[in-house]
Amino acid sequence: MTDPKTGPVIDDDMRMIVEDARLSFVATVCPDGSPNLSPKGSMRVRDDEHIAFMDIASPGTMANLAHDNRIEINSIDFVRRRGYRFKGTAEFREPGDEVYEWLHSWLLDLNGPGYPAHRAVLVHVDRVLPVLSPAYTFGGADERTLSQAWARTYGLPGAQA
Repeated sequence: MTDPKTGPVIDDDMRMIVEDARLSFVATVCPDGSPNLSPKGSMRVRDDEHIAFMDIASPGTMANLAHDNRIEINSIDFVRRRGYRFKGTAEFREPGDEVYEWLHSWLLDLNGPGYPAHRAVLVHVDRVLPVLSPAYTFGGADERTLSQAWARTYGLPGAQA
């Protein structure tokens, strides 16, 4: 849903970063108050206010969210050296739910039949903060130059010399 005064919580650039990152990290709070960080390869933007991921093999993350549904998701494009921190609250969506079926279908298209998917986690995003490399803020780098340099560093195809 888009707020006519402020616009969408999740904009097109944020969507692109989540899609291109291919791996996001989820922070939750353990019952003892300690942090838990877990990688998620199934992160997708659902709409202007929600991000979703699948519980594939995440018993610790799921237990933490059942105890305390506060969550932060970090999606960083490692070549662009920028991304976003999405803060919000999570809720579980079980098989048969529209969000589960949407995400499960995408997961099976990506990984083939029989890929495990216990339930979906739908995150209502309340706040988004940018994450930028210091090269942007202190070094005056532009995205194109920085992306080319890091693509060369990682030996990615199409990196210009």
